[in-house]
Amino acid sequence: MASPLIKTFVWSSKIRLFHWLNVSCVFLLMILGLMLFFDDPLDLSKQGKILLKTIHTLVGYVFALNLLFRIVLGFIGKGFERWSQTLPFTAAFRQELAQLKQNKNTVFKGHNPIGKLMVAALFTLLSVQMVSGLMIASTDIYYPPLGNYFVQTIALDKNNLEVIKPYSKANINPQAYDEMRTLRKPFKEAHEISFYLLLILISLHIIAVIISERKEKAALVSAMIHGYKYLPKNDNNE
Repeated sequence: MASPLIKTFVWSSKIRLFHWLNVSCVFLLMILGLMLFFDDPLDLSKQGKILLKTIHTLVGYVFALNLLFRIVLGFIGKGFERWSQTLPFTAAFRQELAQLKQNKNTVFKGHNPIGKLMVAALFTLLSVQMVSGLMIASTDIYYPPLGNYFVQTIALDKNNLEVIKPYSKANINPQAYDEMRTLRKPFKEAHEISFYLLLILISLHIIAVIISERKEKAALVSAMIHGYKYLPKNDNNE
């Protein structure tokens, strides 16, 4: 006879806030990024591209602040907010992996070992997106955090910086501009590669949630709304 399911609090309001804000930001950033990638078929004007890049950057700031909040929370938070409870390669992770090998039907209160590996991969790619995205914004439309610095490095006349605009060559030193674009190139490539990898991981994450939801019936999706899972009473969930 199956063990009765017990309503168990797992995810704090901070974790849930981060999760859904991150989902919203990543979705918007991907849509905006794809529109910019297909700017020719969409027949976007220069002003249209600048507008999309500006919106993309503003959403990116929200995404970055939210991600930084989660990173800090992982060190100062409680319970499953902490990285020791969320990331792999800890003593607890090795124990959980051994438990899962012994019994593939083991249910964990937080992430299972495979879930922890997914979390590590997702946060790595999200961090790459954040750093590379901020660098691109700084060198493309001259937005913070380094936009003002790059404007000064490429300016012919340091006293006339206000005329330097995206897609304009006014008051720009061609050599300095080319050097800036060379510096920007690996960040742009990292941004694009991590975008495709994120698409793959997000798809796998959604599939894994659906499979686990059907198998464990622990209310994984709703748990990220109200914080509670429905779990069998055992040592892992007490």
